[in-house]
Amino acid sequence: MTDATATVLDPRDPDDLRTLHRLRRSPGITVLDTLSRQLRTLAEVVPTPDRAVLDEAPRWVHYPWRHTLVHLLGPTGFRLLRLDRNRNKITTAEQDRLRQVRIGVVGLSVGHAVAHTLALEGLCGTLHLADFDTLDLSNLNRIPAGILDLGERKTDVAARRIAELDPYLDVRCRPDGITADSVDDFVAGVDLVVEECDSLDVKVLIREAARRHRVPVIMETSDRGLLDVERFDLEPERPLFHGAAGVVTSDRVAGLSTHDKVPYVMAILGADQVSARFAASMVEVDRTVSTWPQLGGDVALGGATVAAAVRRWARGDALPSGRVRIDVDGVLDGLAEPARGPAVDRTDDAVSGDDGQVDDAGQVDDAGPDRAVDRIAGWARRAPSGGNVQPWFVETADESLTVTLDPDRTSGLDVRRRGSAVAVGAALLNARIAAAHEGFSTTDTVVDLGDDVVRAEVTFGDGAVCREEADLFPAMSTRVTNRHHGRPQAVEATTAAALRGAAEAEGCRWVLTDDRTVLTEIGEILAESDRVRYLTRHLHAEMMSELRWPGDADPDTGIDVATLGLDRTDLVKLDVARRPEVMRHLAEWDTGAALGDDSRDRLAATSAVGLVLVDGDRPVDFVRGGRAVQRVWITAERHGLAVHPVSPVFLYARTDSEFRALSPHHAEHLARLRRELTGLLAVDPATSIALVVRLSHGAAPAPRSRRRRV
Repeated sequence: MTDATATVLDPRDPDDLRTLHRLRRSPGITVLDTLSRQLRTLAEVVPTPDRAVLDEAPRWVHYPWRHTLVHLLGPTGFRLLRLDRNRNKITTAEQDRLRQVRIGVVGLSVGHAVAHTLALEGLCGTLHLADFDTLDLSNLNRIPAGILDLGERKTDVAARRIAELDPYLDVRCRPDGITADSVDDFVAGVDLVVEECDSLDVKVLIREAARRHRVPVIMETSDRGLLDVERFDLEPERPLFHGAAGVVTSDRVAGLSTHDKVPYVMAILGADQVSARFAASMVEVDRTVSTWPQLGGDVALGGATVAAAVRRWARGDALPSGRVRIDVDGVLDGLAEPARGPAVDRTDDAVSGDDGQVDDAGQVDDAGPDRAVDRIAGWARRAPSGGNVQPWFVETADESLTVTLDPDRTSGLDVRRRGSAVAVGAALLNARIAAAHEGFSTTDTVVDLGDDVVRAEVTFGDGAVCREEADLFPAMSTRVTNRHHGRPQAVEATTAAALRGAAEAEGCRWVLTDDRTVLTEIGEILAESDRVRYLTRHLHAEMMSELRWPGDADPDTGIDVATLGLDRTDLVKLDVARRPEVMRHLAEWDTGAALGDDSRDRLAATSAVGLVLVDGDRPVDFVRGGRAVQRVWITAERHGLAVHPVSPVFLYARTDSEFRALSPHHAEHLARLRRELTGLLAVDPATSIALVVRLSHGAAPAPRSRRRRV
């Protein structure tokens, strides 16, 4: 009988070294050495393995049945590299825990596929294999062996195949199978049993022992993909086979003939649930067929199904007692045309536009209503707002206009409605500019209504028109968000001075940097903020609710994905990123650095970043900040700059409780990011920020998004 055990040799051990020298001198021994390539590939794993892993001593493995010596990475590096593509369907931490799991597989026809799949996925550290039989030609329709294996013990065939996959996996064989004398020893030595044997007696024996030792049992019956789970670890009094076969004991079934066992077997399988072809074949057993049928594809599916169940069990995910059928033939009966995904009909150079407006024809409506006050109100409504939520009520009288903050149009980022107050301030400045364009003088007041709600009122008169504001009208009427990358270059001194003057004209301050090193660091801060927003459940939900995909309702608010400046690949990534269950996994793993790549890329193509700063943190202060934001924005576009407002998660949070409300898990991290941003720009951390602004040169024109109807 051919030895089924691979021998791992460590050249650092003198005895192993002597054995290695002897084998290499032996005639007929083939030496396979790809270690250098394994080491190169190991070094390319992301993240780079620890130095101890890279420097781990390699081993030689002797496969006597192949007369071959193989040079391999040491056990830690081997496992890390072999299972690298498991991540993150199985995380590194989960893989480490699985190394401690002991699984027993009884019956190595279906069980061969199960055992190999468990080894393939690294779902255990020790495999106990039990089967008394040898390989027959009739087994080769479902066991992935060959004619050279005929007559070999099934345990040896399976063990050899697994050893050629992973020589470090501990595989222990019981070629005598399971008996009443050995069943307790077998079951007590494992954490879970996969039962795949044909013998009814042994099926019952294993479950009786599993119940005594509180070990779960999984069975996969290939017909219609039946998976059976019995959680004796949680329910030690649970009836065998869920009680489907009545009260059954090993003593009762031990002496039964094959004929008398049929009722039990069919009760276990569910006579009314087996496939029609299987049931018809059972009628023909011993007449036109020798036994019940099994297909290799069904057996392979069984290996995959059991592996999935083991993963759930090992992770502690829901895997209750019960049964389910994974019926591939039945599923194929449901073949149908796939649902159409949210494909975006766009060119690759489409750009962003979550602010500004267009009418139904896509053109600026400059003629407007008959009354001047209504035209002014229309321009007020075209002010920018976070997520294009337009958080205001705009009302007109004969000689006045009011913009009142709408407390229902808010989001998780809008801490104490500070962002909404900024939007109200921008609408207020729009109204003043439009009034000056219409030939009116203006006075305005801002009233704090309590509960962080403000109202701004503009009164129109016949006095001297503010020519400076009237001159801003053309730029105000075409103002737009532009996320295009542009071509980075320094901001001219005259432009920088004009931007500073625009903020100061509204009683605020402006800081700007075009230092490439600083911009790179800001890119990392904004990328981390993006990651937190994606990984915080309510913030992610709100962000996705702002996006408008083709066919979505309510196109007059929110952000059309076709205007985000993303290429087709990035749009596909965004479609994946809007799935909350995907973000939940990344949050659990505390990963997702790639979620911030868009911000990193945009900052790399940015000319400068500026902050509009406000003294005070009352709603009226942020209204003043909103006026400054709008004036800076208009001024930047007059100087040929593309403007992209940026709202990092931490923008409007000031206190520990506000950071916790934003993201309880990441509160300290967000507070640190805000300190890092203000530190880079030499800003007092206690200062309020109305908005972060990204400025670019040479960006392509950008379309504007819609506005709610009046």
